[in-house]
Amino acid sequence: MRMDKEAELRSLEGEVYTSQTQRRKGGLVTMPFIIANESLARVASLGLLPNMIQYLMGSYKLHMAKATQILLLSSASSNFTPVVAAFLADSYLGRFLAVGLGSAISFLGMTLLWLTTMIPQARPPPCSHEAEGCKSATGGQMAILISALALMSIGNGGLSCSMAFGADQFNRKDNPNNRRVLETFFSWYYASAAISAIIALTAIVYIQDNVGWKVGFGVPAALMLLSTVFFIVASPLYVKNEVQSSLFTGFAQVIVVAYKNRKFPLQRTNFPELYHHKKDSELLVPTDKLRFLNKACVIKYPELDIASDGSASNPWRLCTVDRVEELKAIIRVIPLWSTGIMMSVNIGGSFGLLQAKSLDRHITSHFQVPPGSFTVILLISLFVWIALYERVILPLASRLRGKPVRISAKRRMGLGLLFSFIHLVVSAIVETTRRKRAIEEGYLNNGHAMLHMSALWIFPQLILGGIAEAFNAIGQNEFYYTEFPKSMSSVAVSLSELAMAAGNLVSTFVFSVIQNVTSSGGKQGWISDDINKGRFDKYYWVLSGLSALNIMYYLLCSWAYGPTVDEIRMLGEENGSSEEEASTEYRNGDEVDEDLRKLLIG
Repeated sequence: MRMDKEAELRSLEGEVYTSQTQRRKGGLVTMPFIIANESLARVASLGLLPNMIQYLMGSYKLHMAKATQILLLSSASSNFTPVVAAFLADSYLGRFLAVGLGSAISFLGMTLLWLTTMIPQARPPPCSHEAEGCKSATGGQMAILISALALMSIGNGGLSCSMAFGADQFNRKDNPNNRRVLETFFSWYYASAAISAIIALTAIVYIQDNVGWKVGFGVPAALMLLSTVFFIVASPLYVKNEVQSSLFTGFAQVIVVAYKNRKFPLQRTNFPELYHHKKDSELLVPTDKLRFLNKACVIKYPELDIASDGSASNPWRLCTVDRVEELKAIIRVIPLWSTGIMMSVNIGGSFGLLQAKSLDRHITSHFQVPPGSFTVILLISLFVWIALYERVILPLASRLRGKPVRISAKRRMGLGLLFSFIHLVVSAIVETTRRKRAIEEGYLNNGHAMLHMSALWIFPQLILGGIAEAFNAIGQNEFYYTEFPKSMSSVAVSLSELAMAAGNLVSTFVFSVIQNVTSSGGKQGWISDDINKGRFDKYYWVLSGLSALNIMYYLLCSWAYGPTVDEIRMLGEENGSSEEEASTEYRNGDEVDEDLRKLLIG
């Protein structure tokens, strides 16, 4: 008896020790390591992008068309891998392992890219002015280059889990200050990301332009090594949550069960007893939207379908209401999500750099701004506009109207598309003016000449691009967060990046079509290594036309989608009803009055 009591006491002591050890993990002590990992990785990765077109055209002797296509495909893969990484992290690896592997793989990719500058045999030899001319890159040399870009894209996927992993360190329900701590973390995270981007686009770009590729690519590789070390060295301090069941598997189960039950009639009246739901779920009955999927959560045979603990005995025979509504949320947002693809459809960052390079970038007689640093203007305009919108425009509008004014997330997405269209039109006008000036100065056959035209000409299009991004990107994220259940927050983060990946692929397709159509029959095409010979102004007009069509498509999708949760919430606040009532009514699938729908959409 005494031995049993001693064993019980030791067991209790072990549980207390384990609990105290777990409690000590996470918290503010992990913040410097996570933010250092993200900041150094962002400086390293963004610092390689602006001048990459010059490296490919100069060191690898690639034509602008091929180099641009490689970079667009690389960008597409970098934006797609976070979606795959989020699925693997949530279902198999865990976020710590995903970020750690992503950091290490990114370092390998950057090291391989740096080695192409250090080893002469890894790239084509310098051009000879004798009979041999310029030799193209061999298959092996291109394989090394593509491998480096591929490794960096894969690593970027793992690194994208960094923010969610950081939130895990502070997300404690037993902490009364949990929300404030999370807000502090997110504020520092985004602030460090912004500062890192500015450093990458100025300091790293300056090193590449003035010191050379060896140091210019070596510094990002060294920073990536530090990023990896900072993250791994703090491993004992982190909270490492267990992986959960796969969301995609759950979606497949809903589709399979709904198809199996396709002949089963649905009841007109919705009672919670008819449907399978989680014990702690707020969703007791499914909504009437996409009603055919409701058959996946109908309890047909309670004795066979429900286990003793209340869960489904076979998830391939019965799904929860929550899972059904998650799939509905994804299906419903796909059309509106697709309108954001056009935001990432562009000529490619390569032309913007070559265009800036042809303009007068001098600040003083001895210093000129590196052409790859002009993207900073877009970032600054984005941050300034966000501050003006939140601190000046909305308060002023609210004061004039005498009541709070707020633009819904869906309408902000539309405003972003409108500003993107204006951005493309202005870009076309500026490029038309720039090319005309180049011809007047006799530089039609010399795309490397610097014109007597200030680089300030491209500021308006960069500022408009920043405003468009501020409206659309932030509007998209808020739209997904408000329309999706809380269990799908990781999917909400991934959708914006998936849209960018799709936009890069569309850019590659449009680029190839324009190149093939305009250069058919031996004609001088719109795309040329010499930007003065090319007709990139016409290219911009084509993109402007596509953007105008996309705005019309957005209006159609917005009308078809109907009122969003935040639109109903704002109307509810105006009418004096509570925020929770408006949101709950909409999420439970109650019919919205037709007059309300016309008011919000029309």
